[in-house]
Amino acid sequence: MSGSVQNATTDCAKSADMKSMQRSRAEIRMLCADMVEVSWREPPGPKRKSIALLEDISRSGMCLQFEIPLPIGVHVQVHCTGENLAGVVRYCVYREIGYFVGIELEASSKWSRQHFEPQHLLDLEELVQRSAGMRGSRVQ
Repeated sequence: MSGSVQNATTDCAKSADMKSMQRSRAEIRMLCADMVEVSWREPPGPKRKSIALLEDISRSGMCLQFEIPLPIGVHVQVHCTGENLAGVVRYCVYREIGYFVGIELEASSKWSRQHFEPQHLLDLEELVQRSAGMRGSRVQ
């Protein structure tokens, strides 16, 4: 195993505690599914790229599923359809089907539905509101 992969795997294992993943969030994450290209550089190595599955997203962060681990603290560029977002890896956890990597987006790189809408997006807040509206309009 190469040094950078071994370090990333070690970093990923260290961050697997639930405390790091359950920080309180200021924003609700929307469930989604879409393929994105992610690039990063692990000093002193060359630029790396990988395809990832976008699992959830909010204005200031996202969770991506990878086949490989990414080191905590590495800066990434997430290339979505028509939008490039920049952020930092905050956690990396291996679960049965891959590495789940939490990205905190930089202040200058916030996600907006107007600029990029994932192929499959489920806004739970909107769904609850619609559901409540439908219940209110039913004949009792």
